[in-house]
Amino acid sequence: MVDSTSPRRAALWLVLLAAAGTFALTMGARQTMGLFLSPLNTATGLGLASISLAFAFGQLWWGITQPFAGAVADKIGTGRVLVAGAVLVALGTFITPYMTSTLGLIVAIGVLSAGGAGMAGPAVLMGAAARLVPASKRGLATGIVNAGGSTGQFLMAPLAATLIVGIGWMQALQVMALLVLLCLPAAWVLKGNSQQAAPGAAKAVGTREAVRTALGHSGYLLLAVGFFVCGFHVAFLATHLPGVVAACGLATQWAGWALAVLGLFNIVGSIAMGWAVSRWRMKSLLSLLYAARGLAILAFLLAPKTGPVVLVFAAVMGLTFLSTVPPTAGLVAKFFGPANMATLFGVVMLTHQIGGFLGAWLGGTVFQATGSYDWVWYIDIVLAAGAALVHLPIPEAPLAPKMATA
Repeated sequence: MVDSTSPRRAALWLVLLAAAGTFALTMGARQTMGLFLSPLNTATGLGLASISLAFAFGQLWWGITQPFAGAVADKIGTGRVLVAGAVLVALGTFITPYMTSTLGLIVAIGVLSAGGAGMAGPAVLMGAAARLVPASKRGLATGIVNAGGSTGQFLMAPLAATLIVGIGWMQALQVMALLVLLCLPAAWVLKGNSQQAAPGAAKAVGTREAVRTALGHSGYLLLAVGFFVCGFHVAFLATHLPGVVAACGLATQWAGWALAVLGLFNIVGSIAMGWAVSRWRMKSLLSLLYAARGLAILAFLLAPKTGPVVLVFAAVMGLTFLSTVPPTAGLVAKFFGPANMATLFGVVMLTHQIGGFLGAWLGGTVFQATGSYDWVWYIDIVLAAGAALVHLPIPEAPLAPKMATA
């Protein structure tokens, strides 16, 4: 157990704030990119579908990097991985305004920025938090770290919108890039690897054995299926919510505030879910979250498209936006322990981002083909219903074999 004395509590909170702050800056930079989609389209003339492809590739690459970044962090330490990630996010974001081709945008947005954000993303950050807290506190810890990403979105979305209006979209992107570098000191706070797991935790096994055991666990596979759906929802909203607002005939400021409200209520949802996972079955909470998403989308489709309606919709979706992370991460830790948490949660995040690729890409492709986002919303509702059902059979119990006892 973590010592309850004040110095130890202060050290624990420093770790959580460092992880949450890092996630705030990397996620905040990524989640505001939807505001730059239209200016990029106007400046390059590439078309919405081509630019959406770059954004979609970024969703996929963000996921692909996480299990590998998690494995490296588990072995050589979190701090080095975070430094490399932050620098890549800043570099990719800074050079984006100079990219005039689809390939250039894929490199800047999809490889450098997204890959860096994956290295300084939830798998590595959740793994760092999980190894430093007792099992009874992991849910709240992951909720706090997850809320950091939401806080970044809440603060950086209106800032980005204001900068676009005040100094232009190109300079606004470069300011966002420099802000990401503020997370570099957190790398020193979060240094360490899986050998420094919380006292009493299971001894770490090899990465290959850990992944092989996880892929043979039915609950882990069902979590991955559900997280695929989460990725579709999140990426579509993050990339195309400004476009949805514009399609409703509303001003750009509504888009910035909609993203901010999404982030604000995501803070509430993340912390509330971090509290809830120690009190209710995590698989039931996940089913409830996905069902709520589907109902919220259906209500939005039927409602008049006014500014207040958009903000209410953003608030409801924000409550469920990334609040799926604490119970998902909690189940991974419950099944396999914290030692290989960064790697195993990174694999689940990969399935999340495969869904994210489809959500970001289909959003632009469907809108360009039909002039509406309606068909993407219909797909969203069906996927939400499926995700609500797929979590019910998850066997929510600790894993007994050697990964839990070795």
